Amino acid sequence: MRSAGRSAGSSRPGARDATSGRSITIVSRDTPRKGKTDWARVDALTDEEIAEAVANDPDAVPIDIDWSDAVLVVPPRKKAISIRLDEDVLDFFRRDGEGYQRRINAVLRSYMQQKSKPKKRA
Repeated sequence: MRSAGRSAGSSRPGARDATSGRSITIVSRDTPRKGKTDWARVDALTDEEIAEAVANDPDAVPIDIDWSDAVLVVPPRKKAISIRLDEDVLDFFRRDGEGYQRRINAVLRSYMQQKSKPKKRA
């Protein structure tokens, strides 16, 4: 039977005591990290200097998107279900990481749309 002291730490005797002499750094997402950007220098730039820097940047792509004909597309609501899939099929979609359920949905939607098209007559 384990004691409360041992179950909270390492299973090796004395292992917990070995770290007590070292300092521990606590990292929190609530605490902003200090970046390397010289914000005083950035704040001192004029609009003309910024425009010139952008014009001379080979990686800068001009933004010339015409949004006047944009259409808002609201995706259909999702419904949570339970579905049984072959393990290799599920592994295939999971292999690419997050969003695998969305990819499975896209494949099923494509199939549905193909089946919904009117059949061509010969």
